[in-house]
Amino acid sequence: MLTKDQIMRVMLNQHSVPHEVGMPRHIDDKWMKTKQVVVISGVRRCGKSYLLRQIREKCAEKDYYMRFDDDRLINFSVEDFETLDACFAEVYGLQHTYFFDEIQNVAGWELYVRRLYNQGAKVFITGSNAKMLSREMGTHLSGIHLPIELYPFSFAEYLQLRGIQIGKTDFYTTQGSAMLVRELKSYIQTGGFPAYLDGETDDYISSLYQSIIYKDVLMRNNISNGREVLELMHFLASNAAKRHSYMSLARVVGVKHSDTIKNYVQCLEETYLLAQLMKYSHSVKSQEGSIKKMYLIDNAIIKVVGFNPTDNIGPLLENMIFIELKRRGLDIFYHDDAKECDFVVREGLQIVQCIQVTVSIADERTRKRELDGLLDAAKTYGTTDNLIITLDDDGLQLDIENVRVIPAWKFLLEDQINGNQC
Repeated sequence: MLTKDQIMRVMLNQHSVPHEVGMPRHIDDKWMKTKQVVVISGVRRCGKSYLLRQIREKCAEKDYYMRFDDDRLINFSVEDFETLDACFAEVYGLQHTYFFDEIQNVAGWELYVRRLYNQGAKVFITGSNAKMLSREMGTHLSGIHLPIELYPFSFAEYLQLRGIQIGKTDFYTTQGSAMLVRELKSYIQTGGFPAYLDGETDDYISSLYQSIIYKDVLMRNNISNGREVLELMHFLASNAAKRHSYMSLARVVGVKHSDTIKNYVQCLEETYLLAQLMKYSHSVKSQEGSIKKMYLIDNAIIKVVGFNPTDNIGPLLENMIFIELKRRGLDIFYHDDAKECDFVVREGLQIVQCIQVTVSIADERTRKRELDGLLDAAKTYGTTDNLIITLDDDGLQLDIENVRVIPAWKFLLEDQINGNQC
């Protein structure tokens, strides 16, 4: 436990340091209006703290704030929350809105947050570990929390950061579409980590990656063999958007048991660094047992961590589209029956959309392969909304019912095209 003086000193110090709010990100009205605990989670350095500050700026009460990834709070325990409450009230008076950043660093935090909720307080929290958050919310915060998953910058946010204003005519003019293709190619290579886009070097991504591996994977899960985890991540970053079995990965890394690889992958998933995509099946057991496609949280990780001797544009494009689909909150799988389709989107119990991703379908053989997979999935699920997303096949029309070809930049900016907020 910490003394009141220690907690007061850290609190006042954190509040005295000026903090930028960063580039504005989308804040849904329901986050502000709900009585539930708002839980913002995501990979390290994707902008959770900035989003929390932006939410604070919108609130009349904004002073009950503490950031827990502070080395001075390493011994902060759940019992210290009562002392923190007293410090808040002493300095700022009585308020009922709380903001806690990286709260998962305090064991038992969910008990305190549950008490605040029961007392009628509004609570916003952020965290970087999916397992810890889901376990704690599933036990003590079940039914009273609103989960928000934050990702690195989208293409629309990337353009906003670059100061590029998009007009509706840009989607239809040769000059406008050429500019968007150029920016998209840059975004595919750089990804969306805010600080990296703001001028940080590859060393920043490397340092961030090492921090996630050692702090959030190895230390938090008591994994002693860091070499195996690093080799696994290097291989997956070098082979993103491909299918891998745990057995094949075990052979690559040189471990005896596939369960060890399964455990490593799950630990990496919990940090949001890695994501698995299951094959669609009507049987949940079959889905769980299927070979998984592996994607990374951002293309910058692929670029810096993996071995990519060529421009690797195909896997990077597919990885980017995968993250965008997740950002939109879609329930996605891949299809593999007679042919393979990159993504199928489920709503409720029904597949409603099939999506293929490829650099171009100008080549006849490529076009046939991509269409065969898409049409096989469309026939299997009876979908009428089927997409082929390419790098820049703008204006290409296929004389095939229920199939559209759309360039990636147009797909990523659909909300702006339709006049909605991105």
